[in-house]
Amino acid sequence: MRGLLYALIPLLAAGLVTPASAAVTKPPEKATFEVMTPASTVASRTDRRPNAGGVYDPVARKTFISWSGKAADSYVQAYDHRAGTWTPPKKIADGESDPHNYPTMLLAGDGHLLIFRGMHNTRTVISRAPLAHSLDGTWTATEVAAGDSASYPMPVKTVDGTLFLFYRETTNELDPAANSDFRPMKYLVSRDNGKTWKNSVQLTGKPWAFGSLGRADHMDEIYVGQLRYLPASGRIQFVYTLAGGGPTQHKHDVYHRNVYYLSFDVRTLRFFSAAGRDLGTQVDDAEQERYLKVAETPLELPGGLKSPDYILQVGTQRDGKPFVTWFQFDAAGSPRDFAGAWNGRNWEIREVANGLRLREIEPLNGGTWRVYGTRDGQPNIETFLLENGRLWKPETVITTPKPVQRVEVISGFRDPARILATGASSARDVSVADGDIYVVGTPRK
Repeated sequence: MRGLLYALIPLLAAGLVTPASAAVTKPPEKATFEVMTPASTVASRTDRRPNAGGVYDPVARKTFISWSGKAADSYVQAYDHRAGTWTPPKKIADGESDPHNYPTMLLAGDGHLLIFRGMHNTRTVISRAPLAHSLDGTWTATEVAAGDSASYPMPVKTVDGTLFLFYRETTNELDPAANSDFRPMKYLVSRDNGKTWKNSVQLTGKPWAFGSLGRADHMDEIYVGQLRYLPASGRIQFVYTLAGGGPTQHKHDVYHRNVYYLSFDVRTLRFFSAAGRDLGTQVDDAEQERYLKVAETPLELPGGLKSPDYILQVGTQRDGKPFVTWFQFDAAGSPRDFAGAWNGRNWEIREVANGLRLREIEPLNGGTWRVYGTRDGQPNIETFLLENGRLWKPETVITTPKPVQRVEVISGFRDPARILATGASSARDVSVADGDIYVVGTPRK
């Protein structure tokens, strides 16, 4: 053994042998993608987050997707993996001409598809498919009283079938005395496949789940960019930014500020910082500033744009620690792209790229994630590999006929239906719906 050690020492010094503790996971082979177009010139502008746009059903052996069409109406489609064919678009519900009223989709434990919509600042509506593992038939719609004054629904199904639906409440719709820039996060819980629901106030007795009230800069609105459920730990990760009127006024969404991370235990309903600090069943501003802040950003409008953007992403490193990605704008209004990795003591922040709107991230292996990004006014989706929230490498370009506005990894995906990419419409108003619907994946073998 001593002789072997002496023989290895010069090799180690020369870099010809890598100690096991320093081994780097070999990056995945460069992917090749194919693009399907389930529907053409039908998508309107949408404010949808990268969450629950579609789901693969292993029983039906079909991928189901949802998207916003003209007037923000909700549509669904299905891809049959055996036949390699798409169903035509099926309208599920009216969108009331508001781009905030986008659909999100889950497959409940009883096999029925559910569509969730937060009807901007007013109510939560859930549409349910009449048949299990199918889009067929007339869907039923139910208003959930426990989810009043809701926007931006983010549904999660846990391993035991419990459904969580996180949403942002517009409090002054319920209490006219509340400021227009006080909008905290709450959630709903169902343990019977979406038939009945209780909200976080009923479950914990707390007035909100996480948020702030009374900040001097009036940044008391929460914009969650993404949540991610980790089945092994029973935690849901969040990354978010703040919004509000700024220090001189109470006004909705004039400025954005800062980046924050927290996690939520689905069994105990308690929140935690990246360092593992137990924050209880409600998080307030003092806690988010002390324990949850990833990055401090200036209170300004660079190039006239709100910065950071509200689309952010969250993932985990190889050792289970979190990382987040986001983009903010420079004075010329061009995106600058950042990654922040938790090292156990603090957040290591790097500017990893520029000019990209970061849309979504996908776990690959060994702490390596694929990042999907777009460039304003240009077609195509560019992909990059991000290792442990630190090392950034270009990967490939997914060619699309027209620009893309949203990208979402399909839950439990099966290729060739890996991501849902919503094409950009030519106008902001949802009376115009001329974007394409793309589904992208690696070719079937």
